[in-house]
Amino acid sequence: MKRKAGMIHAMCSNAQLFKKLISEIMPETDVVHLIDEGLPAMSDKSLHKRVVRRLGALALSAKDSDAEIVLLTCTAFGRLADEVQAIAKIPVLSVLEIVADEAVRLGDQIGLLASHPGTLATAAELIKEQAALKGKRVELKTVLCQGAFEALKQEDWPTHDRIVLRYLEEVGSVEVVVIPQPSIERVVDQLPEASRKVPILSSGRLSVKRLKERLDAISPPT
Repeated sequence: MKRKAGMIHAMCSNAQLFKKLISEIMPETDVVHLIDEGLPAMSDKSLHKRVVRRLGALALSAKDSDAEIVLLTCTAFGRLADEVQAIAKIPVLSVLEIVADEAVRLGDQIGLLASHPGTLATAAELIKEQAALKGKRVELKTVLCQGAFEALKQEDWPTHDRIVLRYLEEVGSVEVVVIPQPSIERVVDQLPEASRKVPILSSGRLSVKRLKERLDAISPPT
């Protein structure tokens, strides 16, 4: 019997990205993709309970489709995995938690690049929290790719990629660069090797690898 995982997306483009990564990293696994494009508009902290309830319902739908584990691919909800897991009663992972944990492991001087100010703030807060949990002190250099998110919403990918690539090449002196948004993953491959002076953590690829590891560690259904 094939293993099955669930993914909850807040953008259709994320689903396409993750389908590609799954085919590369865990092609033997069936994945049910659930998309709710209303989620980004609910990132306000005052809507916390409603967002958890909505994500929980999606996770339960994945479980009803026989998913054994769920990945939240939207970075806006990086700290909600435990609360969603309490509803779904199956393991729930978050791309932002995964990439934050790896960044803190790799360095003390961290570059953080995003196209959305909300994602930039959420990711910075999560990285600092993760560092505190590990007894580390980190220095963050945050970079907002001005105009890239607007281009993304218009599906103007050439403009989006050009803006992100320019900012990515200007991150400066850090030990690791974090790209929390899966939507920016595509730009990493366009960066010349000569410009890659430090590890670049793209949340999409890293989270699919972690998802595979966690799924492999779960006893298969009988």
